[in-house]
Amino acid sequence: MDVLAGLLDGPRARGAFLMRTVLDPPWSVRVEDRAPLTVVAMVRGDGWLLPHGSDPVRLRAGDVAVLRGPDPYAVADDPATPVQAVVHPGEITTTPDGAALCEQWGLGVRTWGANPDGSVVMLSGTYQLDGEVSRRLLSVLPAHLVVPRAELPLVPLLADEITRDEPGQEAVLDRMLDLLLISVLRAWFCRPEARTPSWYTAHADPVVGRALRLLHGDPAHPWTVASLADAVGVSRAALARRFTDLVGEPPMAYLTDWRLTLAADLLREPSATVAAVAHQVGYSTAFALSTAFKRERGVSPSEHRANA
Repeated sequence: MDVLAGLLDGPRARGAFLMRTVLDPPWSVRVEDRAPLTVVAMVRGDGWLLPHGSDPVRLRAGDVAVLRGPDPYAVADDPATPVQAVVHPGEITTTPDGAALCEQWGLGVRTWGANPDGSVVMLSGTYQLDGEVSRRLLSVLPAHLVVPRAELPLVPLLADEITRDEPGQEAVLDRMLDLLLISVLRAWFCRPEARTPSWYTAHADPVVGRALRLLHGDPAHPWTVASLADAVGVSRAALARRFTDLVGEPPMAYLTDWRLTLAADLLREPSATVAAVAHQVGYSTAFALSTAFKRERGVSPSEHRANA
């Protein structure tokens, strides 16, 4: 497992909310659903993304935007257009003064808007994330980003699938949304304006990249710097130096943080015992995990679970 795949295992779509919106100018929709991560794709027509506290960003047909919540945002044909609809938590849509719009603007399977033949078609997908693994990825993303059409061939495919109502369609759409998100993030991290995280750039290194894949692929293995160096074919000193230079921390410190991040996510499952989680992430006993968790996080695993 590579680093990006490991981090994306948190925001993997499971019954994600997807919607196709069809509108005619003038149009403006404000989104206040507090979703931690949203993907917006312009299929037809142009518009503007109006992020909270930031300047408007032009969206052209084929462009994809990713927004990190929970701040609200709006999309409109023009930044000056008054808001016509507000999307609230729980997929509830109203007029700005609170009148319900869900039934009035319903246009069929996963389709919503004021005109079924509107000149603007927009897709949106939201991830409801609350895990530690997810936050580790979200922490390196800007509040909003836009990737141009030429880099994302998946948008027309998702547009074609989103209105189908066939067996297994929810799973198909979840996976397509995941693919679109991965494509957007890979394209974004390659752009000069992106603040590419060190763990992503280190993945391309023939030594450190392989070491990262080993740590993410099997975090429960009893890794040491010596065994990891042997697995990637370099000396212990060479691996420690190169890993620290590229990733920003030593291999075992990175592994500890990754194990505890996974543990924090797994502890949210009501049926998971501390002992079982400890075994999954590489600690020999529940006591060993509890000690490390409290040292690094300031709370015990049980307290973390209660807070979550």
